[in-house]
Amino acid sequence: MNTEYEKCMAGEWYDCHDPFFLRLKARAHRLLMRYNAMPYDDKENKYALLCQMLGSVGRDVSVGHAFTCDYGRNIHIGNNVSVNTGCTFVDCNRIDIGSNVLIGPNVQIYTATHPVDLVERLAPLPTADGIRYERRTYALPVTVCAGCWIGGGTVILPGVTIGAGSVIGAGSVVTKDIPADVVAAGNPCRILRRINGK
Repeated sequence: MNTEYEKCMAGEWYDCHDPFFLRLKARAHRLLMRYNAMPYDDKENKYALLCQMLGSVGRDVSVGHAFTCDYGRNIHIGNNVSVNTGCTFVDCNRIDIGSNVLIGPNVQIYTATHPVDLVERLAPLPTADGIRYERRTYALPVTVCAGCWIGGGTVILPGVTIGAGSVIGAGSVVTKDIPADVVAAGNPCRILRRINGK
């Protein structure tokens, strides 16, 4: 039988209250408290802590305060990446950010989600005291390919890939994949035009 972590990474329903995830969250919270308390210009120690907290971090990476994530270990960042202030990465599944990416302030990347239908979202479980309802959760990976610019206040939903070189307008809600070399914006996010000589 698969572990809860294996089920999570496979995009299956999993128990997000499993002790394994609680330990990951506690570790990430401790590291985030330290990171977000560091002085702005303490770049060397901030980078070292990012490398400890995240799954992988390339060269010349900047992540502004206050940064929030769930586990940290599922976030992978390439080279020459700037993540502006106030961003939230819900990394229950993998978040891959390619090299040369700009991420504006208050961008939110979600990998965790729940079934839409109530009967699937809340599963009844018999207990000695009657019925308890279990919230069903699953998580899908998100990829932001190389050379993208994600405008401030954008929300990227689970399972989305944004193609290389694309620009997402500020305040967009990205509900499905966006191809490479386009400007896209809105809620839901839609392609506006081709760019980069394509």
